[in-house]
Order: sequence, then C-alpha cells, then structure tokens
Amino acid sequence: MKGTLRKEIKIGLAVRVVLKEDQRTGKLTEGIVRDILTNSPQHPHGIKVRLTNGLVGRVKEIIG
Repeated sequence: MKGTLRKEIKIGLAVRVVLKEDQRTGKLTEGIVRDILTNSPQHPHGIKVRLTNGLVGRVKEIIG
C-alpha cells in the first residue's frame, strides 16, 4: 500500500519511509509509527511520520 492517505496511517503501524537525507537515493527505512506529523488528509509524496526510533520521514509503503 502507498502512504499518501492519512486515514491509512495508524500509530503502531509498521511502515517504510524515505528520510529527508535519502530523498535523492530513494533509500527506505523501516520502522513503527509513533506520531503522524502531516495534518492534511493526503500528500502526494507521502504522509510525514515520526518513527519510534525518533527518525522522521514520509511513508512510501505500509508493511502487512
């Protein structure tokens, strides 16, 4: 699943995000959602979240 709709993202969900510093390469980082930072219902580049390890990125894939 893509991560462009806020309603699909829930706290505790396993996701793959692209971090700001990895946007050029597209490298994905796996983690668990701690906070949802995007307020709008959708975002074309992915919903911005904070993972449980403190990293912030945009959701590119929802795992499971």
